[in-house]
Amino acid sequence: MFLMARNALSRLQDQSIMQQATATQSHQKQTSDFHDKYGNAVLASGATFCIAVRAYTATQTGTEWILSPVGSITPKEWRDQ
Repeated sequence: MFLMARNALSRLQDQSIMQQATATQSHQKQTSDFHDKYGNAVLASGATFCIAVRAYTATQTGTEWILSPVGSITPKEWRDQ
């Protein structure tokens, strides 16, 4: 009985070691993918495009940017007498 239990435990341990090794190997990349090759370039070009569009909008569209309301708002009399 003892030999059967020891043999079964040994097989379970071997099986768990194999599963751990398989799981570890499956998380490793075999080849580089699109993100490894072009990820930083795509990110940089997107950021550059957004900055260029915002700079164009801020300087060329003729929008009057009112950054502070101080001095541009005149109070009205709240009581008419």
